[in-house]
Amino acid sequence: MSRHRIGFWYRFAAVLAKPPLVVLFKRDWRGMEHIPADGGFLTAVNHNSYLDPLSYAHFQYNTGRVPRFLAKAALFKTTFVGTILHGTGQIPVYRETTDAATAFRAAVDAINSGECVAFYPEGTLTRDPDMWPMEGKTGVARVALLTKAPVIPVAQWGANEAMPPYARERKLRLFPRKTLKVLAGPPVDLSEFYGKEPTADVLRAATDVIMAAITELLAELRGEPAPPEPYNHKKALAAARRQARQAEEDTK
Repeated sequence: MSRHRIGFWYRFAAVLAKPPLVVLFKRDWRGMEHIPADGGFLTAVNHNSYLDPLSYAHFQYNTGRVPRFLAKAALFKTTFVGTILHGTGQIPVYRETTDAATAFRAAVDAINSGECVAFYPEGTLTRDPDMWPMEGKTGVARVALLTKAPVIPVAQWGANEAMPPYARERKLRLFPRKTLKVLAGPPVDLSEFYGKEPTADVLRAATDVIMAAITELLAELRGEPAPPEPYNHKKALAAARRQARQAEEDTK
C-alpha cells in the first residue's frame, strides 16, 4: 500500500499516543487491505467508547492513510487538544447553528481532494443497552452519494471494555489487559442510490445499508448474532414514557 504524506502534526500525535496504546493494549486488527491506497474515501465506524477514536486512528494510521474526523467544535477551543486537532486537519462540527453545514462542505472538499474522512454515523456513543450500533444519522450517506467515493465500513470492539460508555466514573479499566479489535470491510455498494434525488427516504435507505454493513462486521468481531433491528433511542424513550404512564394509571 502506498504511503501518503502524513505531516508533522499527525506524526507528533502518533508519537504521543502510540506508545501507551501498544504497551497497555493488545490488538486484533483485520481488513487493512480494504483501506484504499489512493483517492478520497469515507470510513463509517461504530462508536462505543470515548477511547475508540484513538484505537481506530491507530489502526488506520498504520495503513498509511490517516483519517480526518468530524469532532465537536468545542474541542477545538481547548489549548493543547485544539492545537492537535487543528494541526492534524480534523473537521469541527457546529451542531444546531448556522455553521452546521460547514463540516459537510469540508468533508466533501477533503474527499474530493483525495483524503479520508471518518464518520461516526450514530452521532454519539451508542445508547443500545447491548452496545450494538444504533440507527445512523444521514450525513454520511449525503456525503457518500454526493462524492460517490468508496464507503469503508469499520467495526471496533474492546475499547468499551476499558472505558464503558456513559460510565459514572470515566476511569480506564486496564487490567486484565484488553484487546482493541478493529475490522474493516469491503466498500458498501450504494450504486442503487446514485442518480436519485437525495430525499429523506433515499438518504435513510442508504444510511441503513451502511449501518447494516457495520453491524455485520461487529457481529463477526463479537462472535454473536446482531439484533434484527437497529436501536432507536428516541423510540425507546417514547416507549419507556408510555409504559411509565400506563403503570401510573394502573396504580390509581
